[in-house]
Amino acid sequence: MPTETAADRILSGLEAAPILDPHSHINPHAPTSETLADILGYHYYTELARSSGLAKEQIEPSAGPLDPKQLVANLVPTLERLDNTVQVSWFTELAQTFFGWEHECLTRDNWEALYDESAKQMAAPGYTDRVIKQTNLEKVFLTNDFDDPLDGFDTDFYVPCLRTDDLVFKLHTPEVRERLAKATGVEVGDADSLRAAIRKLFEHFTAKGARACAISLPPWFEPSAGYDSTIARHIAAGELGHVPGEDGELRPELYSFVFRTLAEHCREFGLPFDLMIGVNRNVYPDGVHQGRDLYDSRCSLKQYADLFNAFPEVTFPVSVLAPTLNQELVSYAWIFPNVVTSGHWWYSNIPAHIANDLRARLQAVPGDKQIGYYSDAYKLEFVLPKFAMYRRILAKELFAEYCEGRGWGEERAVELGLKVLRGNSERLFRG
Repeated sequence: MPTETAADRILSGLEAAPILDPHSHINPHAPTSETLADILGYHYYTELARSSGLAKEQIEPSAGPLDPKQLVANLVPTLERLDNTVQVSWFTELAQTFFGWEHECLTRDNWEALYDESAKQMAAPGYTDRVIKQTNLEKVFLTNDFDDPLDGFDTDFYVPCLRTDDLVFKLHTPEVRERLAKATGVEVGDADSLRAAIRKLFEHFTAKGARACAISLPPWFEPSAGYDSTIARHIAAGELGHVPGEDGELRPELYSFVFRTLAEHCREFGLPFDLMIGVNRNVYPDGVHQGRDLYDSRCSLKQYADLFNAFPEVTFPVSVLAPTLNQELVSYAWIFPNVVTSGHWWYSNIPAHIANDLRARLQAVPGDKQIGYYSDAYKLEFVLPKFAMYRRILAKELFAEYCEGRGWGEERAVELGLKVLRGNSERLFRG
C-alpha cells in the first residue's frame, strides 16, 4: 500500500465537505441524464469529436436530432482516440462512479453495454437522489432566463440566478421585448419603463430565492456611463427598439445603458453580479452547438474599471477565459474590494491552466475573495468529476505553497482550501 502523504490528507479534508456549486446550467426539472447521449452530447465531447474530423451531420444533422443511441454510436469511434484528454477522464470517472463501469477507455467494443446499463440505472427510481448523495452535493446554483417562472422545484437546493444576456444584448429585438412584457406586465419603450420592468424581475427572482445576477460578455463590450445625445434622444423618446446601428455604431451604448441599469438593481437588491468576460461568439460557424466560440486576448479588464469604481457596493465575481486575463484579474482583485476571482471558465478549465491560475490567486488575492470553482455543468453527473479534478489540484497547491513552502500545518491549509472551495460562496451568495 502506498504511504499516505500530507497532500493526500489535505485532499481528504477537502473531500469531506459537501459541494456547493455556485454556477451551473442544470435544468431543475430534468437534472440528471436519461441516456448516455445526454452525457456524451455535452459540448466538451461533441466539439472534440468535430475537431477530430467527425462530420457535423453525424452530430447535429440538419434534418433534426439523432436517436440518442445513434448519436453515441457516431461519437464513440472518434472519442476512443481522445483518452489523453481531461474531458474523457471526467466521463470515465462518472461512469465508474455512477454505473459501476469497470473499463478505463470507451471503445467500439464496450460502449453499447455501458449505454444499456446506464439507461437502466438512469430510469430506476431514486437515481437523481443517488447522484446527489454520491456527489455529496449540498446546493447547485442555476442559470435562469429572465422570464423563467421559477416554479416546480426546490429553490433551496436548486438556487435561482438571473441570467441577463438577452436583456443586455437583445432588448432591441421585438421577441425579447415581448418576453419581458409577458414576464413583468410592463411594455418597455423608454428608460423609466425599462427600470420598472427590471425592478419587477428582481422582485420576482429574489422572492424565489435568487442569490445572484449573471451575464457573459464579449471582448469588445465596455459598460460606459456616458451616452451621446443621439442615443439619449432615442431612449427619451421611447424608441429602445429602434436604436440605429448594426453591430457597431450606437447600439453598444444601448447595451451599456441596460447593463448599468442591472448593476443599479444589483446594488439595491444586494445581489452579486457575476461577470463572465471575453467570449467571442461564432468564431467557427461550422462547429457544433457551443463549439463555435473562443476567447479573445485583446480583451482587458480596464474596460470594467469605471464600473467597479461606480458600484463599490456591488460584489463582482469575475470569470475570464484567456490565461493572460488571469493576471489582470488577480491584480484587480488585489486592489478593488468588490472584485472577486471566480472559477476556471470553459477553455481555462483544464488542469494546466487551473494550476497556474490558482497558484497566482492563492499567492496574491485575499483568501476570502476567491470563489474557487464551479462546474458549469448541464447535468448533475458532471459535478462529481469536475470538482474532483479541482480538489486534487487545490490539495497539491496548498501542500506545495503552504505546508512545504511556508511550514503551515495541514489543518490550516485545509481551512484555507475550504474557504476557497465553498466558504466564500456561502458568504458572498448568502448560500
